[in-house]
Amino acid sequence: MYSKMVTRYLILMFILFGTSSLWAQAKLAQSGFQFLSVSQDARAAAMGSAFTTVEGTPNAIFYNPAGLANMNEQFGVAVNYFNFIADIRHASLALSYAPANGEYGVFSFSVQSVDYGDLEGTQVWPNEQGFVETGVFNPQALAIGLGYSRSLTNRFLVGGQIKLVGQTLGSSALPTGVTKENVANVVAFDFGTIYKTGFKSLAFGMSVRNFSQEIKFEEEGFQLPLTFRIGLSIDAMDFLMPDQDTHKLLVTFDAAHPRSFAEYVNFGTEYIFMNTFILRLGYISGHTEYNYSLGFGVQKFGLHINYAYQPFGVFGSVNRFSVNFMF
Repeated sequence: MYSKMVTRYLILMFILFGTSSLWAQAKLAQSGFQFLSVSQDARAAAMGSAFTTVEGTPNAIFYNPAGLANMNEQFGVAVNYFNFIADIRHASLALSYAPANGEYGVFSFSVQSVDYGDLEGTQVWPNEQGFVETGVFNPQALAIGLGYSRSLTNRFLVGGQIKLVGQTLGSSALPTGVTKENVANVVAFDFGTIYKTGFKSLAFGMSVRNFSQEIKFEEEGFQLPLTFRIGLSIDAMDFLMPDQDTHKLLVTFDAAHPRSFAEYVNFGTEYIFMNTFILRLGYISGHTEYNYSLGFGVQKFGLHINYAYQPFGVFGSVNRFSVNFMF
């Protein structure tokens, strides 16, 4: 029975993944709001963002909402912060609530904000320089989401999120003297599943993120960075050192098909000692400026503190920090 369920589930994932290739090819590299593609959680980033089948953290809402379905605690709070390339500041918050020990599912709330810093505006002008300065402006972006996740069985998890995504690029001073505000907003959806096979800790997952209609600032339309992922994970200690809780070695793998980039794969590992001290390593294929990442963490009494380091080629390095608290 379970072997048939696994087979059907895998077929469904590959059909969705393959179909996404046809949808995305026509719009390759023609997407906006790219901040939605940036990994938020330090734990996930240290594991190469191979996070589709990882459960038990509010930050799963940024990768696969199904990962919240089995939250062990009633409340969960996750705060993330990092300076991205070009001093672009990212901050995000994820909250989870599991009433009646998760009997009615898990509700979640997420906020993701981006501050691009101060930029000097200019306007084409018939002078010697060819332009005039129009003042300093501060582009920003924001995404606010509400999610719901649930275990349909003890092996099959589902979840989804609806979010309002917006970006403001400041104002434009037109030659006519009119000032135009460059603001765009759109409603987007994330959803995903996780299936636990029953063989050791092996799990499969699928997620679709940033599904929305086309939007535009003025005339040229664009779409959000729609991304399809399939993934799997397993605790390697199931084979190396079974029947013990001192050591855990989670190995994760994701295959991604984004609208705005060629397909790539993510690998991640997480070693946990005595359920307290954690080391992580990750790899992302097909990227020129970055590929590997690493990090560490400490968890105790419901408090999780995580750090991730990711070299970013000519842009330097990115240091992520996350704090999770479950109670």
